Amino acid sequence: MRIAMTSVFVDDQERALRFYTEKLGFVVKNDVPVGEHRWLTVVSAQDPDGVELVLEPDQHPAARAFKQALVADGIPFTAFAVDDVRAEHERLAAAGVVFTQPPLSMGPMTVAVLDDTCGNLIQLAGA
Repeated sequence: MRIAMTSVFVDDQERALRFYTEKLGFVVKNDVPVGEHRWLTVVSAQDPDGVELVLEPDQHPAARAFKQALVADGIPFTAFAVDDVRAEHERLAAAGVVFTQPPLSMGPMTVAVLDDTCGNLIQLAGA
């Protein structure tokens, strides 16, 4: 058994697609119309056959309430691994990405938290 995909709830799939591809560097794996929404997944450019991230519409009221509660408490929805958190923070901040927490060393790991523009906080974790 292995993880094939995971989701992040987004309030606007098109804005999410632009952010996750143009800012974070993911690439589109699937983009299939499904009614008023899309089955929209992205993957790491370094691992195109790896875990897919579903940019899931947050249309269910529970999803929106969940996201809002996490953001209000400063809790990231999910985390992405990077080799160098400080370098990635510099690159993304220069590209206009807003961080709610700059790089912070936590023992052997460094973390930072960004706003994905679609209602989520996302943690970057690595060296």
